[in-house]
Amino acid sequence: MNAPSPLQSEAAAAPVSGLVASGGRLRVLRAPWAWSFAGAAIVGVVIASVFGLSIAGNVVLTALVFGTFMVLVGLAQMLVITSGPGNIDLSVPSVIALAGMIGMHVMASSGVVAGFAAAVASGIAVGFANYLLIRTLRIPPIIATLSSSFIVQSLAITQSHVMNAPPAALEAFANGRLLGVPHLALIALVLSVAIAILLHLSVFGRGLSAVGQNPRAAWLAGVGVEKMRCAVYLLSGAIAAFTGVLLSAVSGGATLDMGVEYMLISIAVVVIGGTLVTGGRATVTGVWGASMFLFLTNAVLNALGAGAGIRSIAYGVLIIAVVVAAGGRTAR
Repeated sequence: MNAPSPLQSEAAAAPVSGLVASGGRLRVLRAPWAWSFAGAAIVGVVIASVFGLSIAGNVVLTALVFGTFMVLVGLAQMLVITSGPGNIDLSVPSVIALAGMIGMHVMASSGVVAGFAAAVASGIAVGFANYLLIRTLRIPPIIATLSSSFIVQSLAITQSHVMNAPPAALEAFANGRLLGVPHLALIALVLSVAIAILLHLSVFGRGLSAVGQNPRAAWLAGVGVEKMRCAVYLLSGAIAAFTGVLLSAVSGGATLDMGVEYMLISIAVVVIGGTLVTGGRATVTGVWGASMFLFLTNAVLNALGAGAGIRSIAYGVLIIAVVVAAGGRTAR
């Protein structure tokens, strides 16, 4: 049999290499986080086309500041949702308000470190209370965390009579930049990398994924199911509290309603980012893409004069669309 010529070999290899390249593109498109970044890029192009590159650049820099808060609350909610069907934390907005007020109050008398510690401790306490309501009283997570949010909001009201501005050094840092990148974006990036390592390179992360997919099978395999669920509620409370302090530092102080808009957003960035709402699969990268997409979409709606109600409707429609699309892919 005659050996194939170099031209024949090259011709035969070309379709194979094309298939490999095509397969690589398909894998990227199938990644759960890909569409959130694609959406952010499309909205960014629309902003640049309509309002100009300079305004688009300013919007992107603003997104790296205020979109960071979407990332942080999304990371908190993502951990809880990953722990299994029905798990959710609706106390995030009230924890943001309470922790912000506690943090500012303690910082005024005891310094920045003590203020952060007190705020995070309050968030952990709320997270533990949420878990106790769910575990000991057998209350569904959505009801337990919503009920606790009312109590936490009442506690925040008792602190609202003392309005403290953030320390000047903290306020300057929160609004500062390093090599043009906002400090807040760098903080969120470090936290995101830490959570990604925790989820994908640790025993805890593998256990959490197993619990989210099938808690009984995870329990039979020796995974501490309830310990995992308790841990994610504690982490959610801590991250929400940390977010409240940073938001207070940027805003010049804490207010009762500063966490309200993050109720729906914390869920939206998780769902749009590709985390399974049924649990078992989290994507930190997707939280970033979804946060940028939602912030840029919000910027467009604001420019068009849309009110808070229209923005909430848009978020709700996006969540429904993503959940339906994900359900369709799973069925197929």
